[in-house]
Amino acid sequence: MSHLGMLLLGLALSWLWRAQVRLDRAGSWAQRWQWAWIHFLLPPLFLLMTALALAWMGPWGQMAGAGGWFCYGCALLLLALAAGVALRWAWEYWRVCRRARLRALAQVNLYGSSAYVLNLEIPFAAQVGVWEPQLVVSRGLLEQLDEEHLRAVLAHEEAHRHYGDTLWMFAVGWLRHLSGWLPNTEVLWQELLTLRELRADRWAAQRVDPLVLGEALVQVVGYGMAQQPAAAWVGFALEMGSGAGGRLQERIDALLQQEESGPVASHLSLQGWAWLGLALLPLLAIPFHN
Repeated sequence: MSHLGMLLLGLALSWLWRAQVRLDRAGSWAQRWQWAWIHFLLPPLFLLMTALALAWMGPWGQMAGAGGWFCYGCALLLLALAAGVALRWAWEYWRVCRRARLRALAQVNLYGSSAYVLNLEIPFAAQVGVWEPQLVVSRGLLEQLDEEHLRAVLAHEEAHRHYGDTLWMFAVGWLRHLSGWLPNTEVLWQELLTLRELRADRWAAQRVDPLVLGEALVQVVGYGMAQQPAAAWVGFALEMGSGAGGRLQERIDALLQQEESGPVASHLSLQGWAWLGLALLPLLAIPFHN
């Protein structure tokens, strides 16, 4: 296969894979988790592996064909773009983490959890950072929630730390910006955010009263949460965005039902990893290049 054929095939398959996505919330949480990750990750990873294979093979050889230099340039451009987006994303994380610490009124101990307090009336709590996330709460949260509801919010935030959500959302956010031109990127992003919050709610509900957690969620969202200020926030009621009512209702329903099926799956299954392994197929062309 010529390099131009590989490039066109990579673009076509990635576009068609995403274009046929239809959101289905009828399945279990575990099924939705696997489905969302596979459909979100596979197309951009397939494109990146195609670009990597073309860059490795270079513009020379019989397989390169007439468009060898064009494909080589496109591959290098895509890889440079991916690196640039990653660097900008990392800079944004660092900038927000630094700003949160500089603007903090104080660092306090909240029932065993160290937290930075920001001078904001809007109640919110969030984990900020990547490798070592720090709990950040607002003055409004401490003033407007009683101890029982505040403990429920902190349990939810501890769930985000337990699952390493800030690290995972850093990587996923990078791919979101890199593949924003593909169909249904935002739909899958919102689904991943919903499942992330459902998982954190379920983990917290095993440690606090689910009804109290639901009440705290309604209270916080009822004050009108601001849009997520930057990439590094992973919080109790942040990123509600469009469709906030439906996501809030789904979280409340899940807490009230208290299903015995357990939390959302934390990791991809073997079948899920097998699907993602398809992204490596373009690399198989490298040994046969001549």
